[in-house]
Amino acid sequence: MTGFKNFIMKGNLVELAVAFIMATAFAAVVTATVNLLMDVVGKAIDQPDFSDYAPGGVSVGAWITAVISFLILAAVVYFAIVLPYTKVQDRYFPKSEEGTPQDIALLEEIRDLLKTRGV
Repeated sequence: MTGFKNFIMKGNLVELAVAFIMATAFAAVVTATVNLLMDVVGKAIDQPDFSDYAPGGVSVGAWITAVISFLILAAVVYFAIVLPYTKVQDRYFPKSEEGTPQDIALLEEIRDLLKTRGV
């Protein structure tokens, strides 16, 4: 029973569960946004759905709809999640200057000392 309790109470499992719940809820928002923008695109070009579009008998309409939906989805995710997250992360958790690791610096120092001794 202790092993099960430790498994359930691990931080990674709880974080994963919260992330899954939030992703599921956010998926509904993204889907609604994509549908809204697809309606706007459809109104702008007077064809709300490309699924029936088949020039020369080749049904490319479903593909066109999928590509437009994907581009809208990618834009929503980028501008609503990735960009704000990156800005907040840079503001509150700035990356420290990457320097030379200590072991490399020590090896360089030994190399320079050996050069000065003529070895």
